Amino acid sequence: MAGSTFGTVFKVTTWGESHGTALGAVIDGCPPGLDLTPEMIQEELERRRPGKGGATSPRNEPDMVQIMSGIFQPEGSAVPKTTGTPISLVILNKDAHSKSYSHLQDVFRPGHGDLTYQKKYGIRDHRGGGRASARETAARVAAGAVAQQLLDRHGMSVQAYTVALGGIKAEQRNFDQIRENRLFCPDNAAAERMEERIREVRSQGDTLGGIVEVRARCKVGLGEPVFDKLDAELARALMSIGAVKGVEIGSGFRTAEMLGSENNDPITPEGFLSNNAGGILAGLSNGEDIIVRVAVKPIPSIHKEQQTVNRANEPVSIKVGGRHDISAIPRIIPVCEAMVRLTLADHLLRQQAILVIE
Repeated sequence: MAGSTFGTVFKVTTWGESHGTALGAVIDGCPPGLDLTPEMIQEELERRRPGKGGATSPRNEPDMVQIMSGIFQPEGSAVPKTTGTPISLVILNKDAHSKSYSHLQDVFRPGHGDLTYQKKYGIRDHRGGGRASARETAARVAAGAVAQQLLDRHGMSVQAYTVALGGIKAEQRNFDQIRENRLFCPDNAAAERMEERIREVRSQGDTLGGIVEVRARCKVGLGEPVFDKLDAELARALMSIGAVKGVEIGSGFRTAEMLGSENNDPITPEGFLSNNAGGILAGLSNGEDIIVRVAVKPIPSIHKEQQTVNRANEPVSIKVGGRHDISAIPRIIPVCEAMVRLTLADHLLRQQAILVIE
């Protein structure tokens, strides 16, 4: 299967399936000398892992990461450091209930990749969606935590948060409130209404979509001016997440309704007076915060009866059982952060290569 590797210099290959023995990532191109411990990665995995109630699946995976290669603790060093060699990360699957999917072996679930995988490969792992499962994103989060160690060294940071869920929007951007509620929403009052909406939809056997916003502090000049524009690379990275169906940068689709005089960000000796560009001009970061929003679709596994077909192309109706989230939010938030981190780390190293050559 092609398409499992991301990045040009900071390269990440993820592997594994939802109900396989394990999943993980191999990182190639990470510079030497970065502090790296399992605990640094584990902190991010804790935010993504299932089994925490609320809008999330009751599947109880510990998601304990093991660093199999690429680090060494020199004498006198307080923690292990990256060596510049490939870093292999492994996460064992501990709580997979494959029997829950037995009745779906010959049936294509609406909204999932069952039909397209079968048509493309002629074979598919029906247990939890196999490679197409959101479980794959645990490997991305682990790799993104490694990328953040590189970004930290250059004063760059990435934070994502919920700005809409089930039609309820955050009215405030109180960033100190993000860790005060389970939905990582910068508006506690809106988060309470979102929780009510989750309970309502859960009782109906249905699921919810929403919007996640990502804000990144970034150096000037990252990105390439033509096909590898930073905004294009970020959009590609975020659209590779299975639940994401739309991406906008800065003012995004609102710019279609603006005048040029409204959309342009005035420039002063002190910097930009606004940020409609979302921190990116002509494909290059301009030093302002990068602001990206992603549209997250509702989880396709619902307890309501749906129309579909089986492998014989006969019409059938199904109700999808198993253990599923009500919404990809909030667990998708560290995944979005990871993909932005991986993109910025890759372009940071690409930019450094240019400066070295010069």
